[in-house]
Amino acid sequence: MPAEVPHASVRPPSPAAGSWAGRPAGVPAGVPPPSVPLSFLAASALGLAACGAALVWARAAAVANPTADPVVAAAHFGMLATLSMGVLGALHQFTPVVTQRALRSVRLARATFLAWLAAAWLLPSGIAAEQEWLVEAGGGLAALAISLLVVNLWAPLSARGKGAPVTGLRFAVAGFALTACFGVVYVADRSGNWFDLTGHVVLAHAVIGLFGWLGLAYVSVAEKLWPMFFLAHIPGRHRAGQVAVRAVPAGVVLLSPGLLTGLPWLAWAGAAVLAAGLGAHLASLLAHIRHRRRKADLHLVFVVTSAAWLLAGAGLALAAGLALPRHQHLGLALAAAAVTAFAGWLLEALIGHAHKVVPFIVWSALRGRGIANTQAGRPLGFADLYNHYLAAAVYALLTGAIGAVCAGFGASLPGAIAAGGMLLIAAAIIVAANLAITPLRMLHRAGAAQTGGPGGPGRPGGPGRPGGPGRPGGPGQRPAAGWGAARRRAAGCWPRGIRPARWFRHAVTGGHHGRRGGGDHGGRRAVDGPARRGGPGRAGGGHHAGEAERQDPGIRHRVG
Repeated sequence: MPAEVPHASVRPPSPAAGSWAGRPAGVPAGVPPPSVPLSFLAASALGLAACGAALVWARAAAVANPTADPVVAAAHFGMLATLSMGVLGALHQFTPVVTQRALRSVRLARATFLAWLAAAWLLPSGIAAEQEWLVEAGGGLAALAISLLVVNLWAPLSARGKGAPVTGLRFAVAGFALTACFGVVYVADRSGNWFDLTGHVVLAHAVIGLFGWLGLAYVSVAEKLWPMFFLAHIPGRHRAGQVAVRAVPAGVVLLSPGLLTGLPWLAWAGAAVLAAGLGAHLASLLAHIRHRRRKADLHLVFVVTSAAWLLAGAGLALAAGLALPRHQHLGLALAAAAVTAFAGWLLEALIGHAHKVVPFIVWSALRGRGIANTQAGRPLGFADLYNHYLAAAVYALLTGAIGAVCAGFGASLPGAIAAGGMLLIAAAIIVAANLAITPLRMLHRAGAAQTGGPGGPGRPGGPGRPGGPGRPGGPGQRPAAGWGAARRRAAGCWPRGIRPARWFRHAVTGGHHGRRGGGDHGGRRAVDGPARRGGPGRAGGGHHAGEAERQDPGIRHRVG
């Protein structure tokens, strides 16, 4: 009898970094699971509400001294818990797509989220409560989160030949680390009192965070987002984006030391270079708008308003620089208003793009669960995943909030600052609910249908019940009307001549109901044979992932 040969235990190969169960076809292998970017973006909305509440609480101190601890706490809720949290989510989503290299580890991404979440709340809370141990704990966790981020993004950002966006993201991550180093020094100084944290010293730190980290990250990622969301193809060599991603960090390298050391000539030189970089960014935006093939929609309104806040911040910064040598308090007030306007530039862009990016990410998760149609039976599109009127309300609240806070700081109006804070809270609540409720309802219905719950066999919505055969929404009957159908019927009830303005319909809905250039469901006019204008893969057409030729859930978009 032959001797038994022991079988060596064979371990199954570990999944590739970034792999996740239920990935729909067409999503690149390096893209992390939807829960990674969505966790950052959800926490960003929570941070925006906290920033608004902190502004309401700090309204009196902000008028007396814009660098007081309550104001610094509110600023850190805005910069750390809101803007940085959202940008980190974008980096984890887009870096693997742009570089075509996976993150080192999804677990590192989740650890980065937890560490940064704790840091973004402990540090400003400690400043507000004057508890230095909380500030120190938050600073240590922030350093840990940045270290994890650098390790996780090192391989993707090391890719060569990927263009200006990847170059800009490398500089942005370096600026993030430098911002943290400044912060650690400032945290230690709160106990050691090595130097005075005067206004120009605080501004040196703010310049790196606003432009060397957050602003540069947006300038870099926008060069990939705008061609996709505007359906824009710029002919020839587009140099404006390349100039922007190089001039912005160069200006920060000069401006921040100039402010820190009190050398006016160095600070003004850095401001000039930085202005050139931001001007190139705006020139790139204008070029994309000029060559876009998508009709004007709410996303365009967000982006254009964001650019307007950038210009307003530049004007306020120039006024602050001229006023500081003569009127210290007025100069600091104008500088605080300028910082608010620059933060509004980034916040308006973040929330505007979130109304495109979050449905993009959620769509892939729903498809992975087998959800391909709306409740009305239509193919599921990105525009079906949130309410466009609530999105317009968020735009109005957010723009009003930024304007109120700017006016409150610049004119020393505590009531305006408090009003702006309350508007920020309302905007945060609405945007979080609007982007989450519809996908959660779809997941709930799908789960109930699989388990025999409501909507399953023998339940309401099943055979023999409302929604079953012969019932409204069942077989043999017209599908139950969804939100879009109800809106169209309501619009048809308006007498001729007093219907809502055409531009408002396009701005709110994105023109995605049979209009050229818009949308997610395509138009009706025939062009170029049997295909239809606005249909999948045509100019101005819809963007059902997996159907349109110009984009897919991995955001691998090609134009022209």
